[in-house]
Amino acid sequence: MSSLTEKDRPIVQLLLNTGTCPRCILRFCCVGSQTLYRHPHKDLMKDLQEFLKNSQEKEDTVSLDVADPPCKRIRLEHREEGADDLNHNGAILQLPSADDGNAAMESSAGEVCNVCLGILQEFCEADFVKKVCQKVNSADYQFTSFVFSVSLPPQLSVRERAAWLGGKQQMRNLGLPLAKDDIVQLKEAYKWIIHPQLSEELGVPADGKSLFEVSVVFAHPETDKECHFLATACPDCFKPAKNKQSVFTRMAVIKALEKIKEEDFLKHFPCPPSSPKNLCDALEIQCNNGAVFVAGRYNKYSRNLPQTPWIIDGERKLESSVEELISEHLMAEFKADSFNFSSSGREDVDVRTLGNGRPFAIELVNPRRIRFTAEEMKRLQQAINDSSDKIQVRDLQLVTRSAIVRMKEGEEEKTKTYSALIWTDKAIQREDIAFLDDIKELKLDQKTPLRVLHRRPLAVRCRLIHTMKSEYIDEHHFRLHLKTQAGTYIKEFVHGDFGRTKPNIGSLLNRTADILELDVESVDVDWPPTLAD
Repeated sequence: MSSLTEKDRPIVQLLLNTGTCPRCILRFCCVGSQTLYRHPHKDLMKDLQEFLKNSQEKEDTVSLDVADPPCKRIRLEHREEGADDLNHNGAILQLPSADDGNAAMESSAGEVCNVCLGILQEFCEADFVKKVCQKVNSADYQFTSFVFSVSLPPQLSVRERAAWLGGKQQMRNLGLPLAKDDIVQLKEAYKWIIHPQLSEELGVPADGKSLFEVSVVFAHPETDKECHFLATACPDCFKPAKNKQSVFTRMAVIKALEKIKEEDFLKHFPCPPSSPKNLCDALEIQCNNGAVFVAGRYNKYSRNLPQTPWIIDGERKLESSVEELISEHLMAEFKADSFNFSSSGREDVDVRTLGNGRPFAIELVNPRRIRFTAEEMKRLQQAINDSSDKIQVRDLQLVTRSAIVRMKEGEEEKTKTYSALIWTDKAIQREDIAFLDDIKELKLDQKTPLRVLHRRPLAVRCRLIHTMKSEYIDEHHFRLHLKTQAGTYIKEFVHGDFGRTKPNIGSLLNRTADILELDVESVDVDWPPTLAD
């Protein structure tokens, strides 16, 4: 058999006798030829039978002339000094004969593999591949490639260790060396077999960097409790974790197997493992597209519209929000499961956002549709704008996750321009407010405002008012145009927040002042890029 040599004959014979499938035998023999694993299961059984018949006559066989990439391997034990020597009394026992092997193969041909629990048997066949592809096609995703992932029952790692230790023990009894201490990972071998079939059926290539993931979750209820002895032997490896239904995760089991002593393992688990009655179950076949990000700028013209849903103690206060008015159209067009909205700062419910608008980005989670032309994005933008007179969006475009960093940086680093309508209790004249125009780079100390103290930590923030320009209206009203550092609380700068913001307009004018209206006139973040009309 190609890629197997005479030195592999004992382990092949031993594994066959204990109910191990041909592909797992190739893994234990460290065969790295992907093509060989793709041969039909029955053909591999015949090849192994031929190999055992002929191996005594041929010293070596010619490997397949297939250039495969290096394979991932899993280390099952640390090499111990003298582990490959003869047994203590030097006796060399007789290996099972080829005839014994043939009988074992005939009896094991229909059995569930005692190592992979059938994953490298039934779940490599065309029927299962078609089942996966039917699930993918019915989900109606757009994709140009795919990445395949598989979740395996944690007890498979226990069974791999048991099979190896069983083989190692018997080989020592035969006085033969067991030179290999690592095997090809089951996941790796499975993907070698399944990738070409999925690719052909779906009509797109497999790509490890693809954003479209096809995943299969396997379980084997019959052997679920086989890991439990490890919790007694290595309790430190099994600690409850959030979002985990069981402490017996694959990584926890692997960690415990690295710590447990060989003699302790042999006391608690049969080596080699016995063959189960049932195959694994494919519990879930799932599809997931990587998130798509849409960015733009929005204007808010209503003084009765929050940026995000306004819910207090489970009760909704207002019927809509900027977030919802934009996202409902994107969710429908991209056919996404959910979304996450973010923006460069936020305005209060009674504050308008004018000028070029406020930058925003929406992450669309698991979208079915991912490809949109520039013209389609324009039509989507128009649909949003036609749906409400409370908001408008502009420069709507697809962006990358990394590009959103520029927007978040602007939250604290850039400047913002405001227009505030201010009332004073004492009458004012033009000359009473004119001095405000001459103030530059006014430093403020702002304690966390009382109105946001329930959701922000108590702190004193230093902020700058870069420039101010006053516009007299009447004896009790004037408009103030301000250019400020991002993150400045404008309302508190006007009325003082009971002395928590110093200085403030009230203290500068030596009278009580309050704010009646506030508009954001510009958010000076050069993102996202402006699009031509």
